[in-house]
Amino acid sequence: MQNSSESSPASPVPVDSVPFLPQSRRVSRRAPLRTASSFFRRASGRRLMLGEASVRVREAAAAEVEERQSEWAYSRPVVVVDVLWNAAFLVIGASVLWLGAAEEPSVPLRTWIVGYLVQGMVHSLCVLVEFRRRMMSGTHFRSNVPNHVQWSFTSESDQEFYAFEPSLHDDENSIIKYIESANTMLSFIWWTVGVYWVTLGGQSLTTDAPQLYWVCIAFLSFDVVIVLICVAVACLIGIAVCCCLPCILALLYAVTDQEGATKEEIDQLPKYKFRIIKEGDIEEPSRGIMTESESETATEHVVALEDAECCICLSPYDDGAELRELPCNHHFHRTCIDRWLLINATCPLCKLDILIGNHHQEV
Repeated sequence: MQNSSESSPASPVPVDSVPFLPQSRRVSRRAPLRTASSFFRRASGRRLMLGEASVRVREAAAAEVEERQSEWAYSRPVVVVDVLWNAAFLVIGASVLWLGAAEEPSVPLRTWIVGYLVQGMVHSLCVLVEFRRRMMSGTHFRSNVPNHVQWSFTSESDQEFYAFEPSLHDDENSIIKYIESANTMLSFIWWTVGVYWVTLGGQSLTTDAPQLYWVCIAFLSFDVVIVLICVAVACLIGIAVCCCLPCILALLYAVTDQEGATKEEIDQLPKYKFRIIKEGDIEEPSRGIMTESESETATEHVVALEDAECCICLSPYDDGAELRELPCNHHFHRTCIDRWLLINATCPLCKLDILIGNHHQEV
């Protein structure tokens, strides 16, 4: 956890401009994992289940997972599948419109199908433009960015960190993002309109316009299934981040590229052995002592009772446990923090970059 912790006023939770519910059958681009983490924090009474430091670590982990998910969502295979998926819906919808040209429904089902297909085309266009922009920005970033990036954060548990790279800084303000957001909102409204028209038409649609009716039912039902799956996955990930963070770190380490510190850089950080204080060893109300290992001059730190716990795995320090201390004086289980640093070379609590030893705080 940490040697000392000061609480600062909580900042508003950032809300993504694109709602979580995916627009129809299209792949959800960004799951609000940081918002989910904040939700679980507030639902637990802020400190009833998790300490403040543990909450901050989990929100940092949620931000890391969200960043990886955003990269995965715009990877070439996912973009290809997304575009082909929407193209298949376009072919199916156009075919049904042609085959059901003679049908005469009592409600404007054709209008709804056309609007549904147009939304899919707009979504695919936005995905392709964003994919192309990311590819160009990635090429520029790799060729021009220095070997380190500088991080900043706001305050308390709602802090976030960003890499200040000009070509990526205006991502949220791009026109494509606004178009995608508007298309998402419109798709939700259009889905509601479709349900209303199908319900209003009643059973007569099965005889007057069976092909148009059943393709509308299929599109509407598929949207519901996709939304339920995405909500379930987001909830599972949010619970895993809050309750089983080491599993998330192991998964990220296994499936993502190593973009944090190298093992050699991590090994340069001091390691400690934790020793539980027996009765009579020391009179202060403390829990244990951290003794630096692999050092000529053994440095010892007295660890307070509330700090004798790893805020990554939420487990108390056992006698003889191996710890690692970062330059910011925050300490964790060695295995827990090593996995974190391999993915992200910053302290999960204060966002100190261990590679450049510099961090800024904005209140």
